[in-house]
Amino acid sequence: MPNELPAIVIVGRPNVGKSTLFNRITGQRRAIVGDEPGITRDRLSGIGTHEGRRFELIDTGGIVVSDAEYIPSQILKQAKVALEKAHHVIFVVDGRSEISSADLELASMLRKLGKPTTLCVNKADTGAKEALVHDFYSLGIKDIFPVSAEHGLGMDLFLDHVTDGIPESIQEPEDHRIRVAIIGRPNAGKSTLLNALLGEERAIVSPVAGTTRDSVDEEVMRDGVHFTFIDTAGIRRKGKTKEMAEKLSVVMARRNIRMADVVIVVMDASEGVLGLDATIAGYAHEGGRSVILCVNKWDLITTGKRKEFEEDVRYNLKFLEYAPVVFLSAKMGSGVSRLFPLIKECYESATKRVTTGELNRFVADLHFEERKILYITQTGVRPPSFIMFTDKAGDLHFSNERFLVNQLRKRFGFLGTPIEIKIRGRVRKKDRPALK
Repeated sequence: MPNELPAIVIVGRPNVGKSTLFNRITGQRRAIVGDEPGITRDRLSGIGTHEGRRFELIDTGGIVVSDAEYIPSQILKQAKVALEKAHHVIFVVDGRSEISSADLELASMLRKLGKPTTLCVNKADTGAKEALVHDFYSLGIKDIFPVSAEHGLGMDLFLDHVTDGIPESIQEPEDHRIRVAIIGRPNAGKSTLLNALLGEERAIVSPVAGTTRDSVDEEVMRDGVHFTFIDTAGIRRKGKTKEMAEKLSVVMARRNIRMADVVIVVMDASEGVLGLDATIAGYAHEGGRSVILCVNKWDLITTGKRKEFEEDVRYNLKFLEYAPVVFLSAKMGSGVSRLFPLIKECYESATKRVTTGELNRFVADLHFEERKILYITQTGVRPPSFIMFTDKAGDLHFSNERFLVNQLRKRFGFLGTPIEIKIRGRVRKKDRPALK
């Protein structure tokens, strides 16, 4: 992360409560929590604070050292990347179950690593369970703390130890980062795009649809601008989200859309524009977010088809006429760099404010047969929102409203962002805002 905080890394085999611990320490529900093992696959990061000591907390996927299958081996690979930068390692085990071979293998790996390591015996909710903590000395890690991440028991002493040696810091206000959510169907190439934007292998990428379950974010500095990219789980149709983890992923993906400044909707060029693409893009539109339509895997398409494909995109996503379309290949890296200035422009459009004076000079040239425009003023941003006062109450005819929105875009830009307009009837002259 740009502020180079000391990193504390959480590791452990699947379903021992790492994500619950992560959420408890960071005070936010970033990681998906549930009873199914292996819900967290990528590594997540957040900021933790204890007694004035700030640190980066990294949550890794459930690790099985000897598992050769693709996803578990990629989880181990991601965890090792995190461990290399660790200031301290939290090794989480389940206090309600016996030590497993996976625990023993992971303990051996951590001892060889040589990093300061604390054994966190989680789910130790009762005195009877606390007595089982002594069995875990066989893992060869001397610092052992029984806790309940779910209920917050034992957390203060545990964090006192883990953060020992981290200096107290005065929290400085962070400069704003443009938050960008990457959404799309499963296997459309979202994680590949994230890795291409970062220039590193950050998220697990595989040909298995639905590999990403948690949302994963990473910060990048480009041309003096901080970008936070969030790779969300692939969103499936509701009827096909039978697994709890998949259902939770949809909830978390929609939450990340609401928290984002700009949303990149990734589509698979090899499959064309599907109905699910429109559904997913609709989430971003309904949330009032700036949108960029990203046609990925363009390297698989015969040259000369771009205009035809863009027409197909515009036809199927009519409600996103304001969204720019970018053709790229995340796997090959072609066209990816164009996203950075485009994201910045869309963000600036969504947060742009136009003075009442500028707006009234703008509407002075507009004339509608159905009513007279008295004045217009901007009331908000993200998305840009306006109130237009006229001599009659009631909504504008949709064709006039569309004309007004198009003219606002033509005069003031507003690339990539929806625009909201409300109509109000006549008001007294003394109540009108002063021109600036």
